[in-house]
Amino acid sequence: MNEKVIKRPESFYTVFERKGGSAPTATTYCPGCGHGILHKLIAEAMSELEITDRCVFISPVGCAVFAYYYFHCGNVQAAHGRAPAVATAISRLEDNSILISYQGDGDLASIGLNETLQAANRGEKMVVFFVNNTVYGMTGGQMAPTTLIGEKTVTTLSGRNALFAGHPIQLCEMVNTLKSPVYIERVSLSDIAHIRKAKMAVKKALEIQKEGKGYAFVEFLSPCPDNIKLGPVETVEFINHELEKEFPLGCFRDNIDSALPIQRPKSDFSKDSLDKAFGLESSTSNKAKLDPSFKPTFLKIAGFGGQGVLSLGLTLAVAGQESSRFVSWYPSYGPEQKGGTSNCGVIIDGKPIDSPAVYEPTILVAMNRPSLDKFIGSVRPNGIVFYEASIGKYDFPSGIKSFAVPAQEIAESAGSGKAANTAMHGAIAILGNTGLSDGVFELAIKETFAKKPSLIPLNLEVFKRAKEWAEKIS
Repeated sequence: MNEKVIKRPESFYTVFERKGGSAPTATTYCPGCGHGILHKLIAEAMSELEITDRCVFISPVGCAVFAYYYFHCGNVQAAHGRAPAVATAISRLEDNSILISYQGDGDLASIGLNETLQAANRGEKMVVFFVNNTVYGMTGGQMAPTTLIGEKTVTTLSGRNALFAGHPIQLCEMVNTLKSPVYIERVSLSDIAHIRKAKMAVKKALEIQKEGKGYAFVEFLSPCPDNIKLGPVETVEFINHELEKEFPLGCFRDNIDSALPIQRPKSDFSKDSLDKAFGLESSTSNKAKLDPSFKPTFLKIAGFGGQGVLSLGLTLAVAGQESSRFVSWYPSYGPEQKGGTSNCGVIIDGKPIDSPAVYEPTILVAMNRPSLDKFIGSVRPNGIVFYEASIGKYDFPSGIKSFAVPAQEIAESAGSGKAANTAMHGAIAILGNTGLSDGVFELAIKETFAKKPSLIPLNLEVFKRAKEWAEKIS
């Protein structure tokens, strides 16, 4: 007779190291919580299938966000609702990995609903373990997308009302409308009999991943005694008699025997591939060289969409590249690119750039009055402001050097009012104190318009006239 030893699964850590070092052998879960039960089922299945070294847990916001305290495998935290997107990326990069997206109802069925359906529709190689306890457990028990009609929460004191909040979302039924998923089942963690069936569903879903057969989705009706304010016996009755009415248990799909392992073409994330994707394969820009003595330039360029704000930022970034500097370009624009507000940050530095965000520019370029009003307060002391001259007189803070550039007028004199951004480029080349040589600004124009060569002569003429204006000013 074979002896069965019941012990801690090897997929669990022996000690649950936590921030601050408190209670290293205790879990983060409340007494009676379903997360701890499900963690044990998953860890047992991982060990039994001998797949721990291939597994990557994706845990976004929610009670299960600290999965990395428990599971002795790869662990990645994701933004709220974004676990399927992160899992997709890792699955495509590491084809042999087994992705476990572990999510609660507040995360998956609310902000993450689209991510979930899109990953299921693509048939990604991942398993989604969906914990449905009908409340936002971590943040105090607010109404969730799965809260029952009439169920009381801290945000539905009189019970959920369908006229105000709609009906509970049934995820298994929704995922079952899609063609790609291999396995879909809803189980319960209410009592021993249900937990045994849940263990079988967990193991089957992970077997599908071990064999690389595609997408699996398992929903778990789970207890949350603290938030639903029920004792142990009442909690079991609530799940078995109330939750199961709205969310009937059962296997919605099981194609494990007929499904074949997915063989996707290998994704190419090499530098050559990325350069081609972003149109950089023909770039002749110099590689960045470390130069700690170079004084960095932080530019904020702002205006209305259609004024060439983002294009000017790109051209200035290319000028930095031509000088072998480290550069970044970080765009931001409103709902309408044309006519809406638009700005970008550009950093030109002699050392690697930690963050592309520009909060305190050394140079501000404002193509209109609203942009000047918005960003003037962020310019660093002794900074420089280039603004469209048609804005008129402006009261600048002391210590700020300002230049009213007739960019629109210069561009129109050269034959195109749309090239006012290039006029600003010329003014910055002479008056910006960027530490870049004059020639790289002209090279940057040629590089920027390389795919539209007919525009190069016009922009070079605008650039030339702007430089002449700037040289007179200087």
